[in-house]
Amino acid sequence: MRRTAIGALCAGLILAGCTQQPSTTTNRPPGAAAGTVATLGEPTELTTGLRSPWGLTFLPDGSALVSERITGRILRVPAGGGDAQTVGTVPDVSVSAEGGLLGIVASPGFARDRTVYAAVSGPDQNRIVAVTIGADFASLTVDRVLLDGIRTADRHHGGRIVIGPDGHLWIGTGDAFEPADAANGDSLNGKILRIATDGTIPDDNPGDSPIYSSGHRNVQGIAFGPDGTAYASELGHRTWDEVNVLRAGADYGWPATEGIAGDTGEPPIATIHPDDASPSGVAYAHGSLWIGALGGQRLWQLPVDGATATADPIAHLAGDHGRIRTVEVAPDGSLWLLTSNTDLATWGGTDPRPGDDRILRVEIG
Repeated sequence: MRRTAIGALCAGLILAGCTQQPSTTTNRPPGAAAGTVATLGEPTELTTGLRSPWGLTFLPDGSALVSERITGRILRVPAGGGDAQTVGTVPDVSVSAEGGLLGIVASPGFARDRTVYAAVSGPDQNRIVAVTIGADFASLTVDRVLLDGIRTADRHHGGRIVIGPDGHLWIGTGDAFEPADAANGDSLNGKILRIATDGTIPDDNPGDSPIYSSGHRNVQGIAFGPDGTAYASELGHRTWDEVNVLRAGADYGWPATEGIAGDTGEPPIATIHPDDASPSGVAYAHGSLWIGALGGQRLWQLPVDGATATADPIAHLAGDHGRIRTVEVAPDGSLWLLTSNTDLATWGGTDPRPGDDRILRVEIG
C-alpha cells in the first residue's frame, strides 16, 4: 500500500504534474503533535579554507576528521576548532562532477585500530575502503577494499557511510544516472547497502547480498534515532526530495515513484521540494532530524518520533551560509555543519564566500 495518507493531500497536484505542490509535506497521523521548533544558537566558525569538504567523523579525543572530495585529502580538525592538519591523501581517487573522496566514518575502536572507513570513487566503479591513520596524524594507508562493484558515473554517487547501532557499515549509493538500476536486485546502485566492518554480509541482511533496501535515487544522508530507527535523505529529480525510514528488504519506489508522485514502494515520512532542499547529510538530536540542504542552502529540522514525523519540516539558517553538505552531532551535543560552496558541482549553488569552505558549530536550545 502506497502513499494513502499523503497521496490524497496532493492527488490533484499529482494529476496536474505537481506544478503547484506545496514545498513540504509529511506523512504523519491526523492529530499528531505539532513538534517543537528548536532554538539555535548563533553559528560559530571553527575552521575555514577547506576545499570541497564532504565527510566528517569524530574521534575519541573530540577532534574530527574531514574528507575533501576533489583533493582526496583527509584533514584533522581540533576539538575546539582551529587550522585543519593534513593527515594524508587517499590514493586512486577519481574526481567527476560529484565523485571523489566522499563519506568517512571512524571505527568505534579507533583508539585501538586507527581505522576509518571511506567511500571512494574510482574510474570504473566506486568502492568502500578501510584506511589506517598514522599515530602522528601525518600519514594514512589504504589497507583493504571492503566492497566494490558499485557502478560509477559523472553524478549520483550517493557516498554517505555511517556505522549503525548494530556495529555495521550502512552505505548510501546513487543510481549513477541509470534509474532502472535502483530497482534492479543485481545492481548495488540506487540502494542502501549494509556490510560488516570486515566486508562480510551480515546474517540478518534481507538476502545473501550487501543490499538492505532498494529503489533509491541518490542517498547522501543516513542517521539513527535513539530507538534504532534508521533514516535516510534522498535527492529527488524535479518534484520531491524524500526523508525515508529504512526497512530491511523494502523498495522505495524510484524510478517509478518520486516522493509522493507515484504509487509504488514505501512512502516517505516527509517530502521537500528540490528547490528548497537537495538534501545531503542527516543527524539526529533533540527529537529531530537535522538535514543539510545543498540547493536549498539551509538547515532543515524534521521532528520525529520513531518512524513518524510529528511536524512539517522547519527551515533554519536559510541562505545564511550557502550549501550545507554534512551535519554531525559533536560529543558536546552541538551540531557541526560542513558548508559546500567551493564544490565544482554547484547545482543551485552559490559563489564561494571569503573563507569558504568552513565548519560551523551550532548549539541547539
